[in-house]
Amino acid sequence: MTTLTEKEVQAYHSDGYLCVRRPILPPVLFESLKALASAKYEEFAQKSGGVAPSLIDCPHWSDPRVFDFIFADEMLALVEPLIGPDIAVFASHFLQKPPEVGKRVPWHEDSAYWKGRLKPIVVASITISIEPSTPENGCLCVIPGTHSHGYSDYVPIEVGTTQVFPIEVRSDQMDESRAVEIVLDPNEASVHHGRIIHGSAPNLGKSGRSAFTVRYFPTTVKFVEEKNPNFQIYLARGLDRAGNRYSDPTKVYKAAGVIA
Repeated sequence: MTTLTEKEVQAYHSDGYLCVRRPILPPVLFESLKALASAKYEEFAQKSGGVAPSLIDCPHWSDPRVFDFIFADEMLALVEPLIGPDIAVFASHFLQKPPEVGKRVPWHEDSAYWKGRLKPIVVASITISIEPSTPENGCLCVIPGTHSHGYSDYVPIEVGTTQVFPIEVRSDQMDESRAVEIVLDPNEASVHHGRIIHGSAPNLGKSGRSAFTVRYFPTTVKFVEEKNPNFQIYLARGLDRAGNRYSDPTKVYKAAGVIA
């Protein structure tokens, strides 16, 4: 089981991100993750005329098999040194960028999309590479240290067929020249803070990029349930510390949706 060193924990808190360039899941479990990701993309492609989505949002709501990976000891061992032993699950995503057509993800902070849901916003997102993640296929890029800058302001941008989100952090509020490319082999992972500025280039290469992301938060954080009806959160390990109510991982709930 992969655990973090003290140096890695310090780097995460200082820089707002961490690369874990060693295998995360046992081989059998990782192969199961690859197979499930492929099946989920195909499932949604069949519903939309053969076009697979770039993001499947919260697949664990409607498919309890996803908890085999979300609740895996190897995943929780990575996140516990960063947020503590009482761990809840906020969201998960299957993400992909097909060769030559994968869209750009504009510079953003995840927390900008979560205002009103968590108080305070303390989230550590683990992203496991299912396929190699490289600059050529649009790997994740982060701007170190920006998790401590507070919330950024956004400007509208054109989406069309080339970008995922319709807004982006103002260019005068970040230094893009400091961006770090997160290059990973399959079954390696990155972890990033919910408030770090990050994004990714389009996939202009010949190989696809696929990943699985889980967003964990400490149970000392309050989930604002009344402002988020029908949004499912789950207790992964330890005890609740904020009076949150958690969903049942054995039950099937309505799927959150996809992004084309």
